Amino acid sequence: MDYQNIIYEQKDGITRISLNRPESLNGMNMDMCRELIDGIRRAAEDQGTRVVIITGMGKAFCAGGDLNSPMYDIKDPGELEKVIRMFGQIAIDLRNMPKPVIAMINGAAAGGGFGLALAADILIASEKAKLGHVYLNIGVQSDTGAIFFLPRLIGVARAAELVFTGRVVDAFEARDIGLVNRVVPPDKLEDETMKLARRLAKGPAFAMGMAKRALYQCLTMDLATAVEYEARGHVMTMLSDDMQEGIAAFKEKREPRFPSTFPGDKE
Repeated sequence: MDYQNIIYEQKDGITRISLNRPESLNGMNMDMCRELIDGIRRAAEDQGTRVVIITGMGKAFCAGGDLNSPMYDIKDPGELEKVIRMFGQIAIDLRNMPKPVIAMINGAAAGGGFGLALAADILIASEKAKLGHVYLNIGVQSDTGAIFFLPRLIGVARAAELVFTGRVVDAFEARDIGLVNRVVPPDKLEDETMKLARRLAKGPAFAMGMAKRALYQCLTMDLATAVEYEARGHVMTMLSDDMQEGIAAFKEKREPRFPSTFPGDKE
């Protein structure tokens, strides 16, 4: 697929997917959704990709749905639901990706952009970033997984306040309530994000993918089920090339050089 609304870049095991509609604050339309889904799946399948960064071009991360998009003129419920499901598919694909995803939040993340950011595994925000579940401000319920992720990150009571009021929080409040992992000066955002991405890219790809899967699967399990699930994954990673290299590096007192293998490559 030729991309007109995103930029897809891959280098040294790190794939960056940048929303590229800065004139609309990276507002999401149907074409951008299709391209995002394609780009995310491409990164998931690419053996050269070990870490994914999601960000926005210009001064915003993503201001949500582009209100000038033709999708807001659709009146048929069935057709409209097909469109909205694309937004949700983006969140599903990010969470299903067997690789860590970092959201580099350079500015406003609102509505669908808010959900997109929360679908990442780690969120790094510029001091200028603002985040908001602003759907009710225009009289609609959420999409892009926002209402799924929010209470799991900050608890139901805090989530209810942000959902019902549509209040926008700045980067520091977002960090304090657990919406983002860290806040950095705007001129340090790129460096700090890349530093983390490079560290993760050097990690054990197969074991990290298994750990990501377990991290989210176990959220919905009781302890006994989670321990059983965890044990199966532990056995698979103990028999992997990752562990063999990790043990060898430990014994040889050197940095490990983990192979590029992922859960999908193993039975």
